[in-house]
Amino acid sequence: MIFSHDVVIVGAGGSGLMAALYAKEGGADVAVISKLHPLRSHTGAAQGGIGAALGNEEEDHWLWHAFDTVKGSDYLGDQDAIEIMCQDAPRTIIELEHYGVPFSRNKEGKIAQRRFGGHTRNFGEAPVRRACHAADRTGHAILHTLYDQCVKNQVRFYDEFQALDLIMTPDGVCCGVVAYELLTGEIHIFHAKMVCLATGGYGRVYKTTSNAHASTGDGMAIVLRSGLPLEDMEFVQFHPTGLYRLGILVTEGARGEGGILLNDKGERFMERYAPTVKDLAPRDLVSQCIYKEIREGRGINGKDYVYLDLRHVGREVIEKKLPEIATFCRTYLGIDPVKEPIPVAPTCHYAMGGIPTNYDGQVERAERGSIVPGLYAVGECACVSVHGANRLGTNSLVDLVVFGRRAGMHMAETLRKEGRRKEPLPDSPDQRTREMLEDILSRTQGEPVAVVRAALQQTMMDNVSVFRNEETLTTALEDLKQIRERAKRVVIRDKSKRFNTELMDAVELGFLVDLAEVITRSALNRTESRGAHSREDYPKRDDEHWLKHTLIYREDEGTYRFGYKAVTITRFQPKERKY
Repeated sequence: MIFSHDVVIVGAGGSGLMAALYAKEGGADVAVISKLHPLRSHTGAAQGGIGAALGNEEEDHWLWHAFDTVKGSDYLGDQDAIEIMCQDAPRTIIELEHYGVPFSRNKEGKIAQRRFGGHTRNFGEAPVRRACHAADRTGHAILHTLYDQCVKNQVRFYDEFQALDLIMTPDGVCCGVVAYELLTGEIHIFHAKMVCLATGGYGRVYKTTSNAHASTGDGMAIVLRSGLPLEDMEFVQFHPTGLYRLGILVTEGARGEGGILLNDKGERFMERYAPTVKDLAPRDLVSQCIYKEIREGRGINGKDYVYLDLRHVGREVIEKKLPEIATFCRTYLGIDPVKEPIPVAPTCHYAMGGIPTNYDGQVERAERGSIVPGLYAVGECACVSVHGANRLGTNSLVDLVVFGRRAGMHMAETLRKEGRRKEPLPDSPDQRTREMLEDILSRTQGEPVAVVRAALQQTMMDNVSVFRNEETLTTALEDLKQIRERAKRVVIRDKSKRFNTELMDAVELGFLVDLAEVITRSALNRTESRGAHSREDYPKRDDEHWLKHTLIYREDEGTYRFGYKAVTITRFQPKERKY
């Protein structure tokens, strides 16, 4: 079946809903397709807060926020985009409040703000309260509110439709997507003037991750297979405090409320590494410090975790401001954080890299200004780049709503200027998708998807995580070559049409293999340490050779080439990063 809309947005998390809402308010006929019900989107897992220099608790300025973001990015973030985000953040928070987001309040009745890692006052002087929050369920509150607003504004939703391919004209214009309907097993074509990808991250490339099972990087992989580049894929954020062995996130807000990290000796070890901000250092630094403590034998009882101690914070703060964390600890570990420290270790959390875009969400195919007509990307799957080599906590939610709004407005404005006429569909736009699914369904001998996926996640965890070097990255590439061949032969038992989630698992495995290879090749290519990319064989940051963004293109299966583009620097010149 062919569906026709002005704008098709793929993904119903915070950025997709914000883009949909603004495109709809701008007069566009908007459809949102999502492989999940929108309220199961991963934005709902964001816990601790959304950053904005409101100054409700103490003096703050958007320029201080911008400085912290640039410094946190290890000077790889594009400063023009960062300034846009930080200037617009306070307005965005007020808008979300007016939409109905139930933010926590301080004693004066204003939106409450807490401290978060890497956020400081007066250009690094001391930590500042900048994270607006709804207890520790901030993303959940924002997601529900934006979905309500979209329903109210009659945005059309296609739930449980999984996008599998872009439709591109011979001239390189995007004019739709091909999607698989889980309910019926049918393949559909969505014909659109503009397509906006908001498909989230790829955390399921790794064994231990805070990401949902649906976070398989679909949009990024589809773009890569369409001959377009991905940017800065070597930068993968590991959040320092995931529940030990499970990877379930313990929000940075726990440290913002006074929680401290302890090693086996009971030492508050972050005092050695970041004497000014201590446990509220940026995530890349804290994750690396935890691994150093473990490597040097100071993990708890010699094991590969440390403690996050909230006992001194008190029951009232934990139950009122961190209720979800308390529930997770009691449910999954059987411990009470009021009385016992929480065992934590770094967990794969966020993709700094992704589909290269400008700050209106338009996808770029090479240097700045080389726009792919009709194609947008927002949220975690996009790379604006405001996060550079390392994202500060709370900046993900700001990114979603600020740039989701800008993309929605730009699509609506384009529609007003150019009219509703769409590019004609090419012949058989769904052929490649039908052939891919038929190939998987026709196999009778091979391994189950789960076995191959586990091997992929294990080698990425062992070789391409917080610390990397040439040996581990080369080992990963050798493993991935074999895993790719195994993935081509996976067999599914379910051959039915209705709700064949096993078939989609096989498709997603292919996406994960593509992204794992791109991450690993990009990490091997960048011979320096910067932000979340820590090369043990190149421990220093090298601005002379590497103060630039990486673009990676897939020429055919197993063959890639690199391109580069300059980092935009406006106010803040690169200097040594100290906390």
